[in-house]
Amino acid sequence: MPHTLFISDLHLSADQPHSMAAFRHFITAIAPRAEALYILGDLFEYWAGDDDIHDPFHARVISALHGLAAHDTPVYLLHGNRDLLMGIALAHACQATLLDDPTLLDLYGTPTLLSHGDTLCTDDVEYQRFRVQVHDADFQKNFLAQPLTARKTHIEQLRQHSTTAKKTKDSAVMDVNDEAVAALLREYHYPRLIHGHTHRPNRHEHIVDGHTCERWVLGDWYQHGSALRCDAQGCQTISF
Repeated sequence: MPHTLFISDLHLSADQPHSMAAFRHFITAIAPRAEALYILGDLFEYWAGDDDIHDPFHARVISALHGLAAHDTPVYLLHGNRDLLMGIALAHACQATLLDDPTLLDLYGTPTLLSHGDTLCTDDVEYQRFRVQVHDADFQKNFLAQPLTARKTHIEQLRQHSTTAKKTKDSAVMDVNDEAVAALLREYHYPRLIHGHTHRPNRHEHIVDGHTCERWVLGDWYQHGSALRCDAQGCQTISF
């Protein structure tokens, strides 16, 4: 049956070979059967800028996505919080299309809204302040003007700070806020919602203004590969 695949939060890096192995299997054995592949953010553990596309590890990921697109499975990319600096050069190298967050599409007759999901975690005030800063166009311009090695060092420091901060945060704070979800569903006229970011794969139902809306959360790839498969009959999670 014609179907579309959604993945997110792969966090691919050279020091996580099991995730890369799952990615290679997915790209060669599973994704080619789909009508399209949507990657909803955090494809990489981090992305310091499109001038890093020639890194040997990054080149392998890019080559795999390029090959998939060349075999008539279009690839769509959404920025995550770890790879928000993905740009046109990377998309072109992958033969992929960059999408806005959020993006609404008609998925086999069902309006479906795609997002990375971090904008919904409004209870994490510290993160939302940081998000506003790093999404500022001037901030990104100034950051990208720095040497690549300096950018990578800075990002590594941010990652360490984030890891430490998470240990002291209530897990509920790092999940989505129901009111933020309801507001987004209301704004887009009560669609199905698919997102990642929280690493809490599940299916939820939200009743918003009398409308029942599905919300699918995508899983991360730290332990195994995970994708959401959607067709005209609905969606289901697959693991490999």
